[in-house]
Amino acid sequence: MEWIAQITIGDLILSFLTCCLIHETLIAILPDDIAGPGGWFIDTGADD
Repeated sequence: MEWIAQITIGDLILSFLTCCLIHETLIAILPDDIAGPGGWFIDTGADD
């Protein structure tokens, strides 16, 4: 459990920003039926 004491707020912020970057990249490169309105992997909103 000593390793948990070494985690800093900067590590947490960097991890959060990395997850956001991966999410946005997946939305940009995957087709709409996978990541888009009504997508099965990432649903970005209403399918109007």
